[in-house]
Amino acid sequence: MAEPPPPPQQVRFGIMGCATIARKVARAIMLAPNATIVAIGSRSLEKAVSFAKENGFPATAKVYGSYDAVLDDEEVDAVYIPLPTSLHVEWAVRAAQKKKHVLLEKPVALNVKELDAILAACESSGVQFMDGTMWMHHPRTARMKEVLSDPQQLGQIKTIHSAFSFAGGPEFLKNDIRTKPDLDSLGALGDLGWYCIRAILWAFDYELPKSVTAIADPEVNDSGVILSCGASLKWQEGGRTATFYCSFLTTMVMDLTVLGTNGNLHANDYVIPVNENDATFYMNRINRIANYAYSLGNPAREETIATDLPQEALMIKEFCDLVGGIQGNGANPEKKWGEISTKTQVVLDAVKASIDNGFKPVEVVY
Repeated sequence: MAEPPPPPQQVRFGIMGCATIARKVARAIMLAPNATIVAIGSRSLEKAVSFAKENGFPATAKVYGSYDAVLDDEEVDAVYIPLPTSLHVEWAVRAAQKKKHVLLEKPVALNVKELDAILAACESSGVQFMDGTMWMHHPRTARMKEVLSDPQQLGQIKTIHSAFSFAGGPEFLKNDIRTKPDLDSLGALGDLGWYCIRAILWAFDYELPKSVTAIADPEVNDSGVILSCGASLKWQEGGRTATFYCSFLTTMVMDLTVLGTNGNLHANDYVIPVNENDATFYMNRINRIANYAYSLGNPAREETIATDLPQEALMIKEFCDLVGGIQGNGANPEKKWGEISTKTQVVLDAVKASIDNGFKPVEVVY
């Protein structure tokens, strides 16, 4: 009988920070077959100890009272950085300079200039970069892309709408880092708008819009941090447009709707699927008005895509596959993830520029 294949080589992770999102990613690292946690660092040793214990870290994981200690640990191959956005450029660059592969929480930077510095450091050191946009790695996403890429399904895609919002509540609005100008000055635009913009670009095969116009009068807090905003995007050819809305002030929604000349596609939980083990999307085709009443030429088609691992663990697995290729086979880092992050950041920057410039159209330059 043939010997079973050896287990995959595990990429050794250090986690820099104890943010709430790090709980989900730490679990994902432990679920992924090719990853393990070897270190956790925080500005407070006590906080790092508590975080490791509460989240069931391996007994061998080292606990540090600084971020530098994680970067200095020779057993750490890669780092996950869930720090406030204002700290990303400093610590991602330091990580790359220490030859650590970088999985960076989104939004990846306050602006594209900062992201350029991060990517330049990663390229100089030959390390892999990826942002933490989890839904990109779910098999449902790949299946939806197959549908969008088949002209027999939706026809020509004409417009897209994306929305991501949740009602943060008084405590969140007062104390969460995403509402603090010195920590995450982009507010809802950075935290939630990132997903909306990424989804739109993904659906249009990452072709950048010609211009972006922010919707007037976004809601901001007393410090000027955006709590709720939206924008419209316009492409050069084909009459293509998109809109998005993001907010810390309205009920939870995670909608993506793609409208084509022959049909439409809709996912109502595209950011975080309702179920870990599967995710659903819907299609309608040949819609028409008949006898002054809306009718469907064909009933809605529902597709549910199963997965053995939650999307965050699939993200870790894909990242570690790339890191393993670099470490074990001398492969070059995959640059597409940096390019996708850059295009997302460029559009986000244009939305912010339109807000700052009185909601005038801003040309998107890449």
